Amino acid sequence: TKLLKSLQSMFSNSDEAVINKKLPKELLLRIFSFLDVVTLCRCAQVSRSWNVLALDGSNWQRIDLFDFQRDIEGRVVENISKRCGGFLRKLSLRGCLGVGDSALRTFSQNCRNIELLSLNGCTKITDSTCNSLSKFCPKLKHLDLASCTSITNLSLKALSEGCPLLEQLNISWCDQVTKDGIQALVRCCPGLKGLFLKGCTQLEDEALKHIGAHCPELVTLNLQTCSQITDEGLITICRGCHHLQSLCVSGCANITDAILHALGLNCPRLRILEVARCSQLTDVGFTTLARNCHELEKMDLEECVQITDGTLIQLSIHCPHLQVLSLSHCELITDDGIRHLGSGPCAHDRLEVIELDNCPLITDASLEHLKTCHSLDRIELYDCQQITRAGIKRLRTHLPNIKVHAYFAPVTPPPSVGGSRQRFCRCCILL
Repeated sequence: TKLLKSLQSMFSNSDEAVINKKLPKELLLRIFSFLDVVTLCRCAQVSRSWNVLALDGSNWQRIDLFDFQRDIEGRVVENISKRCGGFLRKLSLRGCLGVGDSALRTFSQNCRNIELLSLNGCTKITDSTCNSLSKFCPKLKHLDLASCTSITNLSLKALSEGCPLLEQLNISWCDQVTKDGIQALVRCCPGLKGLFLKGCTQLEDEALKHIGAHCPELVTLNLQTCSQITDEGLITICRGCHHLQSLCVSGCANITDAILHALGLNCPRLRILEVARCSQLTDVGFTTLARNCHELEKMDLEECVQITDGTLIQLSIHCPHLQVLSLSHCELITDDGIRHLGSGPCAHDRLEVIELDNCPLITDASLEHLKTCHSLDRIELYDCQQITRAGIKRLRTHLPNIKVHAYFAPVTPPPSVGGSRQRFCRCCILL
């Protein structure tokens, strides 16, 4: 901004101003390349020469229109595509509800070098858009179609035919997709590294078998709430995707310890595991996992109701990189488990977040065990009845910058007239 003001101070209403005489166009273009979308548009209004420079396609290789989503209609996307042409590499239209298939067909025809495209929440688009991308955009690597609920298997088949370089695809909540679409996709896109299939409720084990057989480079897989999948399909994933680093199967209630064993034996690079509400998992499975996956950084074990302090003991010994751990509603966890965690190798310099909502056996003693965790940034303690304000105050004397999220519900909840108790903002500290 300071640079722009300095340039404008040298500038008059004439295209023969000092700055245009002194600086070559190549240098002005370089300066403009550092400006954001809004500033470029303002520069374009200064004069004819700046209009040409500001709207030069080379300044529009990466565009994110999320902040303007309410104002973005199809014609805007068409105009941008005509202006940018082959320069454009990355475009985010996340949340732009006014953009439909027609505009994206024009975009695809004009911007054939696009590599990253986010259409997250663009609910007007259909399979027609993926047909256009397939026909005109062979360099596409990252595509986000989350919440585009009209997307079907036809889109995946089209992408497989025209976008063989695809590395990351998000079709979360595209609940019309089935195993047939997944099969077509993975057979022709062998370089897939990230698949986000959250809420694709029709997917069964057969779809996972295709992924395991054809995606050896897979690093990230999200299957949250894909409730039909079982151990059988996920074991195939583990055996075929040895580079897996992030797996989310939260809400997949059918899975058992067999998955944790398969991960431990086949996926040593695992860093993120989300298994919230997988109530059949036990200490036995997490013991195998911890002893083999030493790079774990984030674990969401919320409502894994069978785990005990035994799991925490194994994590504290074998997982020195652990940064984020959710144990909410794990009602068998006690202060002893937190003691082991607080004295483990991850505690002093790594552990940043620990969530202990609704862990009834946790007391102020746990807070004492965590006071030497110097990197601890946030702790969740909603409805931990044995945690006191005094205990939190003592913790803050050692960790003054920690964010403590606590709600002290009455032991006997007051009678309510319809609905549950008020939900408090998780950014608020209620002490």
